[in-house]
Amino acid sequence: MNPVMSNKTFSNLGYNQETMTVKGTINKSFFLWAILAVGAYLGWGSPNVFMPLIWPLIIVSFILAIVTVFKKHIAPWTSPIYAFCEGLFLGVITLFFEKSYPGIAVNAVFLTISVLFCMLFAFRAGYIRATNKFYAVVGVSTMAIMLLYVVNLIITMFGGAGIGFIYSSSTFGILFSVAVVIIASLNLIIDFDIIQKGAMSGAPKYMEWYGAFALMITLVWLYLEILRLLSKIRN
Repeated sequence: MNPVMSNKTFSNLGYNQETMTVKGTINKSFFLWAILAVGAYLGWGSPNVFMPLIWPLIIVSFILAIVTVFKKHIAPWTSPIYAFCEGLFLGVITLFFEKSYPGIAVNAVFLTISVLFCMLFAFRAGYIRATNKFYAVVGVSTMAIMLLYVVNLIITMFGGAGIGFIYSSSTFGILFSVAVVIIASLNLIIDFDIIQKGAMSGAPKYMEWYGAFALMITLVWLYLEILRLLSKIRN
């Protein structure tokens, strides 16, 4: 499950007269995606400038995310900065993959958008319901993947080769990436459900920004996993 979203996200917020709406969250999501697109364009167009800044961008994005999680009321200010930093990072990373596998960027963007709208349709039509069991399965699976990635990062930081199948283009490596893409996609259902519950419970207006921020985190993760999967298939 998206680490910045849970059933407790919208509790104890001190509700006021201006309340969160699903439409408002959607509007703010488009605004954040536009900022991310500007950052991605700059990162893509000036890789020599931003490539050395990859790790600083990751660190800044991580700090902004943590601060936003614990100080949700500042999401209207932190989420646009986060979106821009993520955009710069994605622009550079996508260009790296594009040079190795021409055409992969367009395919990854198209597939990410397609998955987003398919999951939204499935959620609105009731084909996929966010039950307690669904939350549990997706949440445990997501945490397991995140733990695996953290262990892999620690191994590589100490000079190791990392966990092979994460990068491998073998059958098992591809199946692993397919599984991760599926879990990332199902996280969108949980995001939709929590945003809807927040709006129905009359959460404060600033939570629209937080909902848009949380949804963007899932979409960025999904995009990166699709990019990795396509690179494995092309390789």
